[in-house]
Amino acid sequence: MTGPRILVIRLGAMGDVIAALPAVASLKHSIPHSKITWVVEPKWSVLLEGNPYIDSLMFLDRRKLSGLGAAWRELRSARFDLAVDFQGLIKSAIVATIARPERIFGFDAAHARESPASWFYSTKVQIRSHHAVERNLDLAAAAGASNILRTFPLPAGEQEGRLPEGDFVLASPLAGWGAKQWPLDYYSKLAQLLKREWDLPLVVNAAEPIRVEGAVIHVSGISGLIHATRRAAAIVGVDSGPMHLAAALGKPGVALYGPTDPGRHGPYGATFTVLRSPSAVINYKRTSEPDPSMRAITPEQVLDALQAILPPRVSAVQHG
Repeated sequence: MTGPRILVIRLGAMGDVIAALPAVASLKHSIPHSKITWVVEPKWSVLLEGNPYIDSLMFLDRRKLSGLGAAWRELRSARFDLAVDFQGLIKSAIVATIARPERIFGFDAAHARESPASWFYSTKVQIRSHHAVERNLDLAAAAGASNILRTFPLPAGEQEGRLPEGDFVLASPLAGWGAKQWPLDYYSKLAQLLKREWDLPLVVNAAEPIRVEGAVIHVSGISGLIHATRRAAAIVGVDSGPMHLAAALGKPGVALYGPTDPGRHGPYGATFTVLRSPSAVINYKRTSEPDPSMRAITPEQVLDALQAILPPRVSAVQHG
């Protein structure tokens, strides 16, 4: 028996792809014999490797004309019964339109990231929820997901570079823009505190080498980040993809927030503690330097929060 062919669009980035995983799983789980194709930028496709709720991937490489042309031809030649645009941008709505499905589901103008995107949708969905994961689930429910799965089927990852043999705390300091970042010199202080108080190394992961005195620098791609995250005893994160990855994997951690809303873009689930200065104001200003509210969170506060969540086998090594 052949079920409906469903096109889902979430091109990137890391945290946004992760936030759509439960919604897509819910669609597949709810609609018998459905075939799901996910359109994604090649850079983020590793997050979808081995996903049992996806039947095929379609790549949209916007950096090359050849990539755009290939995606256009593939979308035109395929046949879809419906499309679900989890991105809510004009570009993602156009992708859905090019595929010419019978129905396109997307956020209404009040909830799409770019309100004109809703012009392309045949079904414009009003969203009740606030958090990004739940908003995606609301959209999936409107498209036919009657059985909700709050699951994150992420790959195992692969070891890249060298990591400490024992326990460690993992941090990924970089974010989409500087205002969301915690100052790099604060990580140096945190590394000193972790070593002195807990005899634990701080591992700092990045796609390219960065300088953080006292920390172990781990350079890797996404697959190596997934592996390192699975191995870490705890995570220190900011509002960025690596922190959302850790939350999706159920890792314990501390999330540092300033100018962005942790209610909407915070770690999903109950394994993270969110630290945010009382002086923080939600503004989403894309400045290059850390927001003053991020500087107001001290390394000592982060250490105290870590102390409450590190598992007993780690806390047992605490020095008196």
